[in-house]
Amino acid sequence: MKILLALIMLSVTGLVQAANEIDMKVEAALAAESRPEADRVRDDNRLPLETLNFFGMKDNMRVLELLPGRGWYTRVLAPVLADNGKLYVAIGTDRVEEDLLGEPGFEKVEALKTSANHRRSEQRGVYLVDPFDFGVTDLDMVVTFRNMHNFQKETRDIINSAVFKALKSGGIYGVVDHTQRHMEPANSENRRRIDPVVVIKELLDLGFEFVDYSDLHFRADDELEYEVGRRSVSGNTDRFTLMFRKP
Repeated sequence: MKILLALIMLSVTGLVQAANEIDMKVEAALAAESRPEADRVRDDNRLPLETLNFFGMKDNMRVLELLPGRGWYTRVLAPVLADNGKLYVAIGTDRVEEDLLGEPGFEKVEALKTSANHRRSEQRGVYLVDPFDFGVTDLDMVVTFRNMHNFQKETRDIINSAVFKALKSGGIYGVVDHTQRHMEPANSENRRRIDPVVVIKELLDLGFEFVDYSDLHFRADDELEYEVGRRSVSGNTDRFTLMFRKP
């Protein structure tokens, strides 16, 4: 009986370990031949493996990526979650659906159709959404990379409330974005940055717990003075990396 119990425990331990190790899968995704060269040149700057490990991602999780853009992170996340987990993408998914989700290896990624009505506002670089529901629940993790700055508070609250509802208790919300000086008035140079203190306060107000932060993307030579697309800072912006939990 003791031998049988020991074998069961070893088997369970092996399964847990297998679900915990994403390093090799992330590295394989980064090395994939189908990956565009334009994506590869950003690896050293974006540090995807270190970022995902900081958030505690496992390969058996149900994960939602918000506003995937052209799919830079989708190309990394999808292979990691393909066998044991599930990847969803939502809001602003047109380009990734057209350019990526039909390719081999990405068939299991599900683009969530919502009533968010993601659209441009009259203000340059600012987008709006209507109140909506993702249509999924009990997610293990939601991640968003360099997107919060595209919205005003009211819209961020709509999106973040939907994230809160979609996550399971204990689920993680990982946020990365370009750093704006604390309490700096809006201007043409900081329009694609956001104050991390504002992000933290807004998420705490919605019921999230603040878990941790990382300096993975801290850049001392970004003086937080110029627009992130300027040559002096493009590709080397200071970014905050924050992790929250749904109680």
